[in-house]
Amino acid sequence: MFIDQAKIWVKAGDGGNGCLSFRREKFIPKGGPDGGDGGKGGDVYFQAVPNLDTLLDFAGKHHWQARNGQPGSGANKHGASGEDLIIKVPPGTLIYDLDLDLLLIDLNEIGAKARLCLGGKGGKGNKAFATSINQTPRYTEPGKPGQERNIRLELKLIADVGLVGMPNAGKSTLISRCSAARPKIADYPFTTIEPVLGIVELSGFRRFVMADIPGLIEGAHEGAGLGHEFLKHIERTKLIVHILDIMPTDGSDPVDNYNAIRIELDKHSKALAEKPEIIVANKIDLDPDGGIVQNLRSHLDKDLHPISAVTGQGIKELSEALWHKVKGAEH
Repeated sequence: MFIDQAKIWVKAGDGGNGCLSFRREKFIPKGGPDGGDGGKGGDVYFQAVPNLDTLLDFAGKHHWQARNGQPGSGANKHGASGEDLIIKVPPGTLIYDLDLDLLLIDLNEIGAKARLCLGGKGGKGNKAFATSINQTPRYTEPGKPGQERNIRLELKLIADVGLVGMPNAGKSTLISRCSAARPKIADYPFTTIEPVLGIVELSGFRRFVMADIPGLIEGAHEGAGLGHEFLKHIERTKLIVHILDIMPTDGSDPVDNYNAIRIELDKHSKALAEKPEIIVANKIDLDPDGGIVQNLRSHLDKDLHPISAVTGQGIKELSEALWHKVKGAEH
């Protein structure tokens, strides 16, 4: 199951209490204070790790707490510090303070790690308060409470290439052709109901990550259809691949469909709309003489990459073009 949002409560460990104790040994009638300090509470960290691509772990667990520090004890023994809590999240996770509605950190790289809550300091035992004029202190410090926060997690997938287009344009078929990803494919709209990631492998140990986003329809930026929930997942991509069905089953005009999707991208985010784009004319197996593709070129006045995701025609050439475009966007 794909979960890209979660709300949780996190708390660092409390510090351990200081100990009230006096040394009692045979033949030593006046033993001094020997109460040890309490241990520090554990901190709470978030870390982006590989092999995670959903926030599913947080769907059924909303409270996360680090270990408390242990209290001090006699013989000047300090309490053990509480173990830190490291919460593992997918790369691309944004962490917000829910109460302040403030972005705290964007863990957009594998291995990125951030401390969000600091453990409480351990309290001092009575040994720490002994002075020349107060040699038998009978008071200690309690441990300090650990920090706590209400957190909102939001996942934005990290991919090099994001596929956009109308439902049934052939995005799922394309990603299944280019990579080992196997999304559900059927002859009805909204086959893809959650983003799918696939790794495209090319010769010479070259590779890039492709994301299949649920189909967009007019009004998606306002909540129509399914794609509006996932537009954020292509905000991080270096390149947008716009899939056009050259012969839509509903009789719509491919040019109008292209313009409608561009409007949705622009209304969602200006930065998203300005990303580099490659237009792919899909289902050319239905256009043997190439007349439809030529007509599209003349009306859009843009370069098109004709392919047939079903037969595989043009897939290799498209993959190479995407690779070079992705590498160009990195520089």
